[in-house]
Amino acid sequence: MDENEILCTIDPQKDVDGLHPQNVGLLSMGAGSLIPATPAGIREMLLRSENDPKGKHVVILGRSNIVGKPLSNLLSQKGHGGDATVTLCHSMTNNLKDITKSADILVAAIGIPNFVTSDLVSSGVVAIDVGVNRIEDSTRSRGYRLTGDIDFEGVSRKASAITPVPGGVGPMTIAMLLKNTLKAVLRKI
Repeated sequence: MDENEILCTIDPQKDVDGLHPQNVGLLSMGAGSLIPATPAGIREMLLRSENDPKGKHVVILGRSNIVGKPLSNLLSQKGHGGDATVTLCHSMTNNLKDITKSADILVAAIGIPNFVTSDLVSSGVVAIDVGVNRIEDSTRSRGYRLTGDIDFEGVSRKASAITPVPGGVGPMTIAMLLKNTLKAVLRKI
């Protein structure tokens, strides 16, 4: 199945995930109202925790269409919740450690358990972990446990703020999805 072909069948006015090409385009122009839920949740979390991205260097690990690219657009926009300098990194990025150590805010959305270790961050970093990875764990009844892309134990010693997995970005994603659902309903009233 072609993902883009399927996305194009969704009515952009009802696209509460904000992934229809029309909504992606509006977001890149700074005119989007149905913003992808995880990026919107991250921005909201930063603002509510008094970690406004304005003037900060935000490094995003991961260039997916669901998190990395829309978050880069969102945080670099002019205005409230934006005005950040954003570096979007991926598997082919050279000198990754130098880039991540320069981050005021680091967002890990790469899908590799515990990839971000304490040697990749500077003291005082705000670390946002978007990763949800299953790790085998025979001590658990399910046979696995969830972990993020950030080594929580190591990075938390250096970070001024860090999100846990589970329980960090996930609830904010759900809240923003509900917010988008309300916006979509109110448009039809």
